[in-house]
Amino acid sequence: MSNLADELKQMIIDVLALEDISIDDIDTDAPLFGDGLGLDSIDALELGLALKKRYGIHLNAESTETKEYFKSIQSLVALVEMQQTA
Repeated sequence: MSNLADELKQMIIDVLALEDISIDDIDTDAPLFGDGLGLDSIDALELGLALKKRYGIHLNAESTETKEYFKSIQSLVALVEMQQTA
Protein backbone atom coordinates (compact mmCIF):
# COMPACT_ATOMS: atom_id res chain seq x y z
CA MET A 1 0.00 0.00 0.00
CA SER A 2 1.22 3.46 -0.80
CA ASN A 3 2.21 5.99 1.83
CA LEU A 4 -0.15 8.38 0.09
CA ALA A 5 -3.11 6.11 0.88
CA ASP A 6 -2.10 6.03 4.56
CA GLU A 7 -1.59 9.81 4.48
CA LEU A 8 -5.10 10.31 3.07
CA LYS A 9 -6.60 7.93 5.62
CA GLN A 10 -4.91 9.83 8.44
CA MET A 11 -6.10 13.12 6.96
CA ILE A 12 -9.70 11.82 6.94
CA ILE A 13 -9.38 10.66 10.55
CA ASP A 14 -7.90 14.01 11.64
CA VAL A 15 -10.19 16.29 9.64
CA LEU A 16 -13.36 14.45 10.64
CA ALA A 17 -12.22 13.68 14.21
CA LEU A 18 -12.86 9.95 13.81
CA GLU A 19 -11.36 9.07 17.18
CA ASP A 20 -12.34 5.40 17.24
CA ILE A 21 -10.84 4.63 13.83
CA SER A 22 -7.23 3.91 12.86
CA ILE A 23 -5.80 3.90 9.34
CA ASP A 24 -5.84 0.09 9.48
CA ASP A 25 -9.63 0.19 9.94
CA ILE A 26 -10.15 1.98 6.62
CA ASP A 27 -10.18 -0.30 3.57
CA THR A 28 -8.48 1.39 0.62
CA ASP A 29 -11.14 0.13 -1.78
CA ALA A 30 -14.20 0.47 0.47
CA PRO A 31 -16.72 3.23 -0.20
CA LEU A 32 -16.17 6.37 1.88
CA PHE A 33 -19.90 7.14 1.92
CA GLY A 34 -22.96 5.05 2.70
CA ASP A 35 -22.22 1.46 3.68
CA GLY A 36 -18.45 1.95 3.78
CA LEU A 37 -16.99 4.52 6.16
CA GLY A 38 -20.39 6.19 6.41
CA LEU A 39 -19.34 9.73 5.56
CA ASP A 40 -21.91 12.35 4.52
CA SER A 41 -22.01 15.49 2.39
CA ILE A 42 -20.72 17.71 5.21
CA ASP A 43 -17.75 15.36 5.56
CA ALA A 44 -17.18 15.65 1.81
CA LEU A 45 -17.01 19.44 2.08
CA GLU A 46 -14.50 19.24 4.93
CA LEU A 47 -12.40 16.72 3.02
CA GLY A 48 -12.52 18.92 -0.07
CA LEU A 49 -11.16 21.83 1.96
CA ALA A 50 -8.46 19.63 3.48
CA LEU A 51 -7.40 18.40 0.01
CA LYS A 52 -7.24 21.98 -1.21
CA LYS A 53 -5.17 23.07 1.78
CA ARG A 54 -2.76 20.13 1.82
CA TYR A 55 -2.39 19.29 -1.87
CA GLY A 56 -3.62 22.41 -3.67
CA ILE A 57 -6.47 20.46 -5.28
CA HIS A 58 -9.50 22.49 -6.34
CA LEU A 59 -12.69 20.48 -6.70
CA ASN A 60 -16.07 21.43 -8.10
CA ALA A 61 -18.62 20.13 -5.59
CA GLU A 62 -21.28 19.75 -8.30
CA SER A 63 -19.04 17.85 -10.69
CA THR A 64 -19.68 14.17 -11.42
CA GLU A 65 -15.90 13.68 -11.51
CA THR A 66 -15.61 14.95 -7.93
CA LYS A 67 -18.17 12.38 -6.79
CA GLU A 68 -16.07 9.70 -8.49
CA TYR A 69 -12.91 10.86 -6.69
CA PHE A 70 -14.64 10.62 -3.33
CA LYS A 71 -15.71 7.00 -3.84
CA SER A 72 -12.77 5.45 -1.97
CA ILE A 73 -9.26 6.05 -0.67
CA GLN A 74 -7.97 4.48 -3.88
CA SER A 75 -9.78 7.04 -6.05
CA LEU A 76 -8.51 9.89 -3.85
CA VAL A 77 -4.96 8.54 -4.25
CA ALA A 78 -5.45 8.60 -8.02
CA LEU A 79 -6.72 12.19 -7.84
CA VAL A 80 -3.78 13.43 -5.75
CA GLU A 81 -1.24 11.60 -7.93
CA MET A 82 -2.84 13.05 -11.08
CA GLN A 83 -2.75 16.57 -9.63
CA GLN A 84 0.87 16.22 -8.50
CA THR A 85 2.05 15.21 -11.96
CA ALA A 86 -0.03 17.87 -13.74
